[in-house]
Amino acid sequence: MRVLVTRPDVSARKTAAKLAALGHEPLLLPLMKAAHDTDASGRALSESRGAIAVTSAEALRTLPPESLAAALHRPIFCVGPATAKAAEALGFRDVRCGQGTGLDLADLVIAAGKGADPLTYFAGSPRSPDFERRLTQAGISFHTVDVYRMVPIEHDPMAVTMHLREKRPDVILLYSREIARRFFELVEPAALRAIGNVRFLCMSAHVADAVPAHSGDIVIAAEPSEKALLSLL
Repeated sequence: MRVLVTRPDVSARKTAAKLAALGHEPLLLPLMKAAHDTDASGRALSESRGAIAVTSAEALRTLPPESLAAALHRPIFCVGPATAKAAEALGFRDVRCGQGTGLDLADLVIAAGKGADPLTYFAGSPRSPDFERRLTQAGISFHTVDVYRMVPIEHDPMAVTMHLREKRPDVILLYSREIARRFFELVEPAALRAIGNVRFLCMSAHVADAVPAHSGDIVIAAEPSEKALLSLL
């Protein structure tokens, strides 16, 4: 099966390896890239003392090694298993794993109770407000630090459409709402219909909502994880 991967480059290559191991043919079309603010990450690590939270492994890639060593003993709340695994690889010793959504992660933080110091949330932009909203409602003290921004990669829409016609994907993987929006900025639904029946595998209903009607078959993962997404193939 030919599968189009639209994730940013680092994550896309990892997904491509998984797809190849499953016997599929991956096609890579990264649509966004992360612009890191390592200075903001370094300052936040040195100026804070409490637990850490991340809703994406991308935030972990912004942490400068020279500031990281002194923070590895601090509890870190990670949105899901993939992010938790990335935190463990960096050397964090107290890794607490959510079930894949910002709301789940907020509930995990709330269940742990209020710490003596505010939680430091290393965040990306744009992002869902769910995690911060739930913490605020629960009276949890936290500080949000914007450490990366997802920016569009420039593509020629006509070239993208031609590429899809030449290498017609059977499936297109959509991991985030922003990437779904970007994809349909480049490719008209009518062009997809002309290519043939395409299935969109979406990480969540929130992502699926960004797929225009009549673009193709839409299937939503049972839970917001890559394992659940790839199980739909």
